[in-house]
Amino acid sequence: MNNFFSRRTLLKTTGVGLVASGLSGCFSSSNSTAEHDQPGPLKEMTLGNKNAPIKVIEYASMTCPHCASFHNTTYKKLKEKYIDDGKVLFAFREFPLDQVAATVSVLARCAPEDKYFDVLDAFFKTQPAWRSGNNPLPGIVEIAKQVGFTQQSIEECLQNKDIIDGINVIRKHGAEVMKVQATPTFFINGKKIEGSISIERFDEEFSSYL
Repeated sequence: MNNFFSRRTLLKTTGVGLVASGLSGCFSSSNSTAEHDQPGPLKEMTLGNKNAPIKVIEYASMTCPHCASFHNTTYKKLKEKYIDDGKVLFAFREFPLDQVAATVSVLARCAPEDKYFDVLDAFFKTQPAWRSGNNPLPGIVEIAKQVGFTQQSIEECLQNKDIIDGINVIRKHGAEVMKVQATPTFFINGKKIEGSISIERFDEEFSSYL
């Protein structure tokens, strides 16, 4: 498989192994009536009622400022208004645009399953502090330790081939099958919407299902 990233290109605690991806900002180089079930061996990470009438899928990159803005503002309203009361099943799918984002995505997958979204929240809230500069690793390690990782568990996580391969599958499926070209990209019961959308837009899109 032609992986977007591998253990060799993830950031390492012994130094930075950042490999240029040919992508910049929140855009990828690479809706659809294609299958919307997440492919590959990794469990789809969801919040909400499995039998909800609406499923929202988000493809996001942990280094994307628009993704952080969405999660730090609109997502909280979406969760309170629709996810927590069972109207929406929300699924998050990793779509790393660079090796820094890939590193954070792998770390989130290594956390206990019930802490996955807490780890995402922690990294999105602190994104400006760790995503910039020539060496983002110390900032990433600091946040990871704040959410329960140790130095040893971080190092072991970044060597986890199953998780790395699984995220590669998710990203590849997103680009090639779902035709994701930018982050964030949302699918609302299959309808593709690009960009960080407002809670009012969600209200509008949900109205026909509720």
